[in-house]
Amino acid sequence: MFNGRADPNTCKPSGKIRGPKPPKACNHQGSECCKQGELYDIYKCSPPVPNRTKAILMLLNFGNEDSHGPSECDDKFHSDKELVVDLSTGWFNKKKRSSHLVKIYGNGKSLRLKLLTNVTPR
Repeated sequence: MFNGRADPNTCKPSGKIRGPKPPKACNHQGSECCKQGELYDIYKCSPPVPNRTKAILMLLNFGNEDSHGPSECDDKFHSDKELVVDLSTGWFNKKKRSSHLVKIYGNGKSLRLKLLTNVTPR
């Protein structure tokens, strides 16, 4: 997930979404679950970023209906053993990068993960 500061002239909210009721087993550990009824900005863009952009890695569960939900690329649930990633709206690029492999670096190592979803609420 991109965690930088955006130039306010580059990318502005394109609307609002009201937080839905979270799944009954929403994983609040290390994640920002939506709060039911609260308004959140939505974006159809994200600030331009270079190929190597610092980010925060969050572990999410795509495995079942009690998790964060199916992936946006294929509308399926995926095993927690499968190496998958979700990216901010601009990187996701309206599903044009769906199922592409993304290389992530950390702690002197790298890993290739399949892009499956967009972190912006649908």
